[in-house]
Amino acid sequence: MAKARGSRGNATTLKRYWGQGAGAARIRWGTPGDFTRCSRQLSKYLGPRAKGYCARLHRERTGVFPGDRRNVGRRRR
Repeated sequence: MAKARGSRGNATTLKRYWGQGAGAARIRWGTPGDFTRCSRQLSKYLGPRAKGYCARLHRERTGVFPGDRRNVGRRRR
């Protein structure tokens, strides 16, 4: 597959790794605390941009944003 002009390199590979691959297994999407685990793991590589990236990944993997009332992680009591 040829790179499109303006491509960000391995963005697709990284998204697959953290969204579906071994990185996703470490984050355990759909369980309480998944956004926090994602933010902590990716902050090593993305710095302050990690929270925004994880919010988008969370939406793709679970169907809701991290702060949404329908989010599994918010059901505590």
